[in-house]
Amino acid sequence: MPIFRNRYLPYFFIAPQIIVTLLFFIWPALTAFRQSFFLQDAFGLKHHFIGLKNYYFLLASGSYWHSILITLLFSAVVAVFTLGLALFIATLVNRVVRFSTGYRVLLILPYAVAPAIAGILWRFLFNPAIGICSYVLSLLGYHWNYLLNGKQAFILICIAAIWQQFSYNFLFFVASLQAIPKSLLEAASIDGANVWQRFWHVIWPLLSPTTFFLLVINVIYAFFDTFGIVQTVTQGGPANATNLVVYKVYSDGFLGMNYGSSAAQSVILMLIVIFLTVLQFRYAEKKVHYQ
Repeated sequence: MPIFRNRYLPYFFIAPQIIVTLLFFIWPALTAFRQSFFLQDAFGLKHHFIGLKNYYFLLASGSYWHSILITLLFSAVVAVFTLGLALFIATLVNRVVRFSTGYRVLLILPYAVAPAIAGILWRFLFNPAIGICSYVLSLLGYHWNYLLNGKQAFILICIAAIWQQFSYNFLFFVASLQAIPKSLLEAASIDGANVWQRFWHVIWPLLSPTTFFLLVINVIYAFFDTFGIVQTVTQGGPANATNLVVYKVYSDGFLGMNYGSSAAQSVILMLIVIFLTVLQFRYAEKKVHYQ
């Protein structure tokens, strides 16, 4: 017996999602792909077909390769530290008996903060003139001014991104830890395994599917969803030290009025994320297993 008596009813239910995907994902991607082959004026009134020259000039640009290297380093730092910190805190919270629900709610709250708000928050905390964190660092003898120091600016956007994405990873790790049968841990404890051995030989293999999923999500987050943090904290500076690829697309297109180059960067960014996702699912998935 069919679940839906009307054959068109299932298509009616999925139509809103299909429409949203077409309007906000497929159509902009196709538009950017088309614009990457044209040279346009600042007002978008005239355009001239130039083929692959936008890609050629882009790949020959030293500033673009610098932006890619900065983005790769940023993605690695955010993914590793977010996963490590979330797993560590989730393990501690999972052992807490009293007020554990309150702790989890407090630790999940940062994920409800938009990236732009997270950037403004950390911008105030580390402001060289009025920031409490910069004041504490000055008392410790460390001069902090991320507006002039590129390394400090890079560290600051990493901290903001890790803090904003930490809750998402924490939520999945807590759910995965609670799903592990206690009988397995009790059996390992009876066999003489200490805390570290139980974690490494029992808990960690069971968390590997979740860890792999979060690794992919964190990399995509670092590539796409950190524009608000960069925009509100550093605007790509100082001296392009935090000019991530996703921000360079905006700065070249909306500030530099170079729509063709911006579109080409969007296409390359999309291809990079697709490549990383396929690479991780193709090769890293082989190491995701239960022991």
